Amino acid sequence: MKFIKVSLLVFAVFMLLGIVGWFSVEPSIVSAEDAVLTSVAVAEAPVLDGMADDAVWANATVTEIATRRGANDGDTTIMIRSVYTEDMVYFLVEWADPTQSFVRAPWEMQADGTWIQLSDPDDKGGDNNVWYEDKLAFIWPINNSIVDFEYDGCFVACHRSSDGDPKPYGNKNTENEGELGDIWHWKSVRNLNQLDDQYLDNVTYSADTPEAGRHSDPKDSGGYVNNINEDKTGPAFMLPGTDFPRDGAPGYILESEAVPFDASLFQPGDRVPGIVKSEFVGDRGDFTAGWQWVDGVWTLEFSRALVTGSEFDVQFDDLAGVYYFGIADFDNAQVRHSFAGDPIMFVFQQ
Repeated sequence: MKFIKVSLLVFAVFMLLGIVGWFSVEPSIVSAEDAVLTSVAVAEAPVLDGMADDAVWANATVTEIATRRGANDGDTTIMIRSVYTEDMVYFLVEWADPTQSFVRAPWEMQADGTWIQLSDPDDKGGDNNVWYEDKLAFIWPINNSIVDFEYDGCFVACHRSSDGDPKPYGNKNTENEGELGDIWHWKSVRNLNQLDDQYLDNVTYSADTPEAGRHSDPKDSGGYVNNINEDKTGPAFMLPGTDFPRDGAPGYILESEAVPFDASLFQPGDRVPGIVKSEFVGDRGDFTAGWQWVDGVWTLEFSRALVTGSEFDVQFDDLAGVYYFGIADFDNAQVRHSFAGDPIMFVFQQ
């Protein structure tokens, strides 16, 4: 009661001074104290098909994470659940997105028969918010090595800028040598049945290190590449057959189905997907995933081994331990994602 009386008194003083308007109210964000994701032990693994209809999910508590200030989606609520078996951990993530964005930098045939790759006219470098894809990203400290992550979350490592850095949204890198983070990066167009397994270190931006501290885990083969010919004047591949979409859908060409590009099959205004993809093989392919976009909602299910043995991964080797992560959703945005204000605690139910 004393605290309430003091608060009311302070507010009254502000009103008398006419300065209440100086203060703005931020959207309500779930704090780290309240945001706890608990993984529940189950005997049977869910099917990772993006349907979220397996019985195991019914017993898993939903944790809601408020994110804000995305380039195209503004404020969002991410709903996340987790279960685990003897050797695997599973996640179900759902969030509203009014549009399924999949036409990522497609090639378009011009009236004179030439081809251009469509891009955001306002993109000054790595900042495409028009011809892109939907994404979701997690960052986990590896071995609790990122100082203050449990208090500040991703803000200790994201969107750093330095002299000469041309990126309008900055870079990702940790502050000190030895601070490592595990990045789980779902890309709706470029991934195939997986999340992209990446990691974060303290490398800063330079002309020789344009990705700064963000790196991909090693791979043996597979992944995605730009669909571009040798002289960079058009696509190298197209979808099989002749009865395929002409609007750039589905946004990608499976490597296993790609056929050499034949310009004679197209008319001005036709589009060809800008990505050729396959599954990652190796450390970068640690995840298995399935997803669907239905009625304005993304549903993403994925799994990973509790312990991968990779130096580039967070290891869930102590089921009595506490882990922290940050999360961000991207609505047709290359870098300008929504973000949570605080890290989320992750624990295993014993």
